[in-house]
Amino acid sequence: MSRTYQIAIIVGSLRKESWNRKLIEAMTALAPDTLAFRFIEIGDLPFYNQDLETDTPPAEWTRFREEMTDIDGVLFATPEYNRTVPAVLKNALDVGSRPYGQSVWGGKPAGIVTASMGATGGFGANHHLRQSLVFLDMPTLQQPEAYIGKVQDIVTDDGVVESSRDFLAGFMSAFTKWVDTHKG
Repeated sequence: MSRTYQIAIIVGSLRKESWNRKLIEAMTALAPDTLAFRFIEIGDLPFYNQDLETDTPPAEWTRFREEMTDIDGVLFATPEYNRTVPAVLKNALDVGSRPYGQSVWGGKPAGIVTASMGATGGFGANHHLRQSLVFLDMPTLQQPEAYIGKVQDIVTDDGVVESSRDFLAGFMSAFTKWVDTHKG
């Protein structure tokens, strides 16, 4: 009997018409049914400041940490800002890794999809994010790598995958096996 895994999707773009959100929404439709997806919002998280880590941390931090507790794996979808991850995504990593010894990330298998309207597909952001995930003890899918350049030619405004369907479905299949290897 196969198990259904709870997968958090964290999108590093706050833009209303985010290409990364559209792409990852389309990719969830290509995934095996053993994955159940939950978008975890990060745009309302106050910047991490250890002074706020008291008996009553910001409610948004508490909400985020609680939403992450029953998650089996994490799928990140992010653009690249100045050759790295957007600040909102780095902040979510920091909030989730605290307080010391209570990280929500440890041991959760991860996958990374970076997409841009340009040709490089977020290569720099993808690799910077991988560096943080190593420290956070998140085994991260190595292959296939998903740098999606010219995303506007791959997914339509209404979230339909027009090209690269086989590659994106293959990535989701590999991610499913990755989660099963680490959580099955």
